[in-house]
Formats: sequence, C-alpha cells, structure tokens
Amino acid sequence: MDLQIKNLLKTFDGFVALDRINLTVEEREFVCLLGPSGCGKTTLLRIVAGLMPYDTGELLMGGRDLGAVPARDRGFGIVFQSYSLFPNMTVAENIGYGLKIRKAPGDRIAARVKELLDLIKLPQLADRYPWQLSGGQQQRVALARALAVDPSLILLDEPLSALDARVRADLRAEIRDVQRRLGIPTIMVTHDQEEALTLADKVVCMNHGLIEQVGTPQDLYLRPRTRFVADFMGSSNLLPTGWVRDAMPHLLPGRPDGAENAYEACVRPERIAVAPAADGEGRVIDLTFLGNIRRLRLSWRGRELLAETHQDPGVGPGAAVDVSVAAEACAWVRA
Repeated sequence: MDLQIKNLLKTFDGFVALDRINLTVEEREFVCLLGPSGCGKTTLLRIVAGLMPYDTGELLMGGRDLGAVPARDRGFGIVFQSYSLFPNMTVAENIGYGLKIRKAPGDRIAARVKELLDLIKLPQLADRYPWQLSGGQQQRVALARALAVDPSLILLDEPLSALDARVRADLRAEIRDVQRRLGIPTIMVTHDQEEALTLADKVVCMNHGLIEQVGTPQDLYLRPRTRFVADFMGSSNLLPTGWVRDAMPHLLPGRPDGAENAYEACVRPERIAVAPAADGEGRVIDLTFLGNIRRLRLSWRGRELLAETHQDPGVGPGAAVDVSVAAEACAWVRA
C-alpha cells in the first residue's frame, strides 16, 4: 500500500509549520525527510503517525482516509530517537508487547519474538533488560518492537542521532537491510545528509515548512534545483552568472532562461580538476587531509573555490595549479 499526502497544511497560532505538502510514499519505498531543525519534518512525521492533528488536507493509506483514524488504529510502527523501551521488561517482553496487548496467542508471540531477535542479530539477549544493553542494541530492540505487529508503514524519528559514528554507520546498514527484506514502506526523519544519501530511495528536502525538492539521492546531489538544496546536500561551489561568463563561459549553454541573478552554477568540489602547473592561474590556499579525501581551498580568477580529490594532488599551500571544470559537471540552481 502507498501513502498519499495531499495539500497538507499545519499551523501553530498563525505560524505555518507545513505549507500545502504533497507527497507520495510508494509501496516498499524508503523515504527520508531531510532538512535543518525547525523545517517541519518531525511535525509531518507526527501527523502521519496520528500523534498530531492537521488543519486541512488529506492523508490516505492504500486509499483509506486516515483523518479520523486514531494513532493506535493506524497499524504503523514507530521508532523514536529516545528508544522508549520499558525498563521493567526483558528484551523479549519489549518486542512482544504490541502482540500481547492485541491478545495474540502465547505461542505466536514467542515465535514472532524469536524471528525478530534473529532478524536484528540479537538472539542471545532475549532475557536481558534495557539497562544491560548498549545504545545500538537498544535501538535494534526498539526497531524489532515496531516490526512485531506487521506494520503497514514504519516511521523513524531520527533513530540514530544519539549513537556514536561507528555504531550509527553499522545500524544504518542493518535498518536498510531489514527494510529491503520485509518490503515495508518507511519514512525516516533525519538532518544528516550522509544518512539520507545512504538509506533513501527517495529524499524529501524540506525548508521552512515547504518541500524544496523530491528525488533520488543522486538527483538531489548531482541535480539540485535550488541554492538551499545544493548547499544542504553537501559542499558546493555556488557561482554567479556574471563570474561564470568571464571565467568559465563553456558552462553557460546549460543555464536556464531567466534574469541575470535568477540562477547560479553549482559545481561539487570533486568535479573540479586540479593539476600542478608552474604557470597555473590558480593558487592553493590550504589543503586538509580527511583520510580518503584531500580537500583543497583554491584562489582562481578572483574567486575562492573548494576542490576534493581521492588522490594525492601533489601540491601544497601556495602552489600554482591549473583548474578546470567540465560542462557536464555543472548544475544550475535557483538563487
């Protein structure tokens, strides 16, 4: 079943938190709501969950109107940033809780709990209590509890933000693997661009209660439509038309029609080619080593540019370099 959000409006005392949101989450799709704090992504998730009312619009799940359906009857699985496990229950009891309150038979609960413990790779921890688990293990249990009732939709509210970087990366892969195997449509709120790029089939980039752009991670990274998306989806060089006309005129044919200041060229740092050259016009301002990436700050034709390479560029601060950008490496965005 798909989820359709149509013309959804939410205000708080006159402040517009969600401004006529339209979005479809397809069957089996993993969707990330991405944006800065206060952009409306968590508000949208809570409305979908049934935890918050909305002013106008429609919410349809498989064609069923959810407007008057309370949260407990929507059949969705929800995982919050704070794991919200019951401290007085074991791992097995936490996972089976949803089935227990639905009065499922004991043997069915036991079988489902065992199945999910295997799925989250924690079969040996069934009898432990939440305080005996690491943060990553607690989050796995919270996910299993959400899956236990065979939800028609999974909602994840920044579930990994409280974890350290290594655990977060590992759990990311496990969440995506579980979702793919089960085929349950999933919406995840995050402010982490890498998380969205890694997990999502579709990214919904939000800003000030509006959807700026919807598309695959590749679409939003390589073909952003607005300055906000270009800037939020990673490092970028945003170049005004006047400067491009003087310094890189070969990029201009791809520019949409519009006023001189209506669009800017967006060039990702890894799309800038840098080569040592004694008579090069460019100068290396500084170079930062980031493990598998070298990041160079350059001065070239009156502007500062950011470039990245996976190879040793063979230059250091102060070195002269040639700088080039292929026409296909440029996306034009609304300023």
